[in-house]
Amino acid sequence: MTVTANIDISTPTGRKLVRELEKHKKVVQIIYPEIAGLPEGAVTMDEGIEEFWKHLENRFGFDLRKYEKV
Repeated sequence: MTVTANIDISTPTGRKLVRELEKHKKVVQIIYPEIAGLPEGAVTMDEGIEEFWKHLENRFGFDLRKYEKV
């Protein structure tokens, strides 16, 4: 059986609940809805991070994520 809940993460209690749920990855699947109401041209955090990595790859000529620290 599964349960679906809508949690308001704009409150400290909501964020605390989500952080606690994220600790249980084997039994909890968190689905974040698309962010509505973003300003024109804004990107999500994941899109921004991916753009950052692509910029670094273009700058240095290789994907830094594939290399480990020495």
